[in-house]
Amino acid sequence: MIPQPIQEAPPRPATSPNFDRLAGIYRWLEWLTFGPYLSRCRSAFLERLSQRRRALILGDGDGRFTASLLHANPGIQIEAVDASPAMLSQLIQRAGANADRVKTCCVDARAWKPSQADYDLVVTHFLLDCLPTDEIASLAAQVRDCVLPDAEWVVSEFAIPPGAFGKFAARPLIRFLYRAFGWLTGLQIRSLPDYRFALGLAGFRLVDRRDFLCGLLVAEVWSPDRPESRQRQERRVCPR
Repeated sequence: MIPQPIQEAPPRPATSPNFDRLAGIYRWLEWLTFGPYLSRCRSAFLERLSQRRRALILGDGDGRFTASLLHANPGIQIEAVDASPAMLSQLIQRAGANADRVKTCCVDARAWKPSQADYDLVVTHFLLDCLPTDEIASLAAQVRDCVLPDAEWVVSEFAIPPGAFGKFAARPLIRFLYRAFGWLTGLQIRSLPDYRFALGLAGFRLVDRRDFLCGLLVAEVWSPDRPESRQRQERRVCPR
């Protein structure tokens, strides 16, 4: 089958970073800075995704995780969303013979609109740290409305662990990364958002977690919360 063409989308929001110039070198930038650990973090839960059938992948960049998921799960269909046409082109190239199972949408994740309501897998690898907490909450609420009750959301992110390592190593490193990506891409955010609060507010609960590099990198799995638990949480957040 012929791969589906990259869908055109409205212009990026003014605050959207531009990762086009990094598309061809992003893999090597990762290796120079973190070796294999970002890739290991992305793939931490790959083995549990073999029975998933319809995935929404937001901001996979050059598509290495998408290619791995397509190989590990021969039955999955993927909708890949990214604001960078160059990154989506890399993603399709890496998908290779499996590209016919990928539908691409070139749009900022904040402007994305779901095309269906039966996703059983959502994936965001190192995307949420590019958004402020309130925008993550808005995105998560939209995702919550288009996933199945047994869906899973796989998240990979940077974190600042407690203790001396977090204070003297992780925090300065993350500050440097934000400045570097701000210069390279126009990324405006300069500190890690509270994405866990945002996901919880939207009705997701954390079900699994793995740490890498002493907690600097975290891989997590979230699932839709039960309706009654979500109602209790909403009453706590917004008391009447």
